[in-house]
Amino acid sequence: MIDRINALRAEIESLTASTPEAAEQLRIKYLSKKGAVSLLMNDFRTVPAESKREVGQLINSLKNLATEKINTLKADAEASVAIAETAGIDLTRTATRIPAGTRHPLSLVRNEILDIFGRMGFTVAEGPEIEDDWHVFSSLNFPPDHPARDMQDTFFISRNPVDVLLRTHTSSVQTRVMEKTQPPIRIVCPGRVYRNEAISARAHCFFHQIEGLYIDRNVSFADLKQALLYFARQMFGPETKIRLRPSYFPFTEPSAEMDISCDLCGGKGCSFCKGTGWVEILGCGMVDPNVLEACGIDSSQFTGYAFGMGVERITNLKYRVKDLRMFSENDVRFLREFEAAH
Repeated sequence: MIDRINALRAEIESLTASTPEAAEQLRIKYLSKKGAVSLLMNDFRTVPAESKREVGQLINSLKNLATEKINTLKADAEASVAIAETAGIDLTRTATRIPAGTRHPLSLVRNEILDIFGRMGFTVAEGPEIEDDWHVFSSLNFPPDHPARDMQDTFFISRNPVDVLLRTHTSSVQTRVMEKTQPPIRIVCPGRVYRNEAISARAHCFFHQIEGLYIDRNVSFADLKQALLYFARQMFGPETKIRLRPSYFPFTEPSAEMDISCDLCGGKGCSFCKGTGWVEILGCGMVDPNVLEACGIDSSQFTGYAFGMGVERITNLKYRVKDLRMFSENDVRFLREFEAAH
C-alpha cells in the first residue's frame, strides 16, 4: 500500500496541463469518486491495524498534494489563456468607451444627391483635382480674357509651358468624359474644387460641387427642367416649386439659374429668403455647341444639358448651417449634431 502511495505521489508531482480543460481531466482522474486517490481510501480498510495511522497520514498528504497541484495547474492554464486573448489589446488605451463617429454633413448630402440622380440613370464620373487650362477653361468655351482665368480666382501651379492649376469646377470631368465617350452620356461629377477667395462665413477657398451632364439625340430644355424638378422635390419635399431665371455661363446656351420655393415660409417671404419666397440652388443650361465640337461630338446630331450645384449650399438649405467654415474645422460638437441624419 505504501509503495502504491509513493508511486502515485511521484506521478502527481510530474503532472502538467496546458489548458484549463486538461487540468479538469486530471482532477477527475485523481480526485473524483472513482479517481486514483479515492480508490486508495477505499482500500484503506484492508490495511492492518498497526499500519493504519501511518498509511492514513500518507493518503491524506497525497490528497492534499494532488489538490494543490491540480489547482495550481488550472490557475496557470487560465492565466495563459487570458494573456493570449489580450495579446492584441492596447492596454494603454483609456477604459472609457470611445463613441462611434458620424458621417460628415457634406458626405450625407453628397450621397443623397448622387442617390437621387442615380435613380434617374446618371452614373458617377470623377477626375483629377490638378488640371490643365484646356479641360478647365478652353474646352468649355471660356474666352482668353475671361475673368475666371485671372490669378484672383484661380490657383495656378505653373504657367509654362502650359497652365497647370487646381480645378475651379468639376466641369473638367465632363470634358474628359466627352473626349473619350460618344453619346449617350449621362453622368454626375462630384468633387472638391478650389478658388482663390477670402475665407469667411459665406465663402471658402475650397468647396464641393456636383455637376451633371446629359447628351443624346433630341435632348431639350424641357428634359432639363423635368430632371431638376424631380431632384428638388426628392431633396426638399414634394411641395417644392422651382423657377428658372435667365443667366449666362460660357459653356451653356441658353443658361439659367434655378431657385426653389423657401421651405421655411412656404414661399410667403422671410428673412432666410430675403422676403422673396425663393432660394437659389444651382446653375444650368443647354450645352453650347462649341463645347460639343471641341470635345469631338457632332453638335448637328446631338444636344445636351448640364447643371451644377454646390454641396455646401444644399447642406445649408437642409440643415441651416450659417458658417461655411464649420464644415472644415472638424469640431466634433458640430459633427455630433448630424448623428440622427444617418
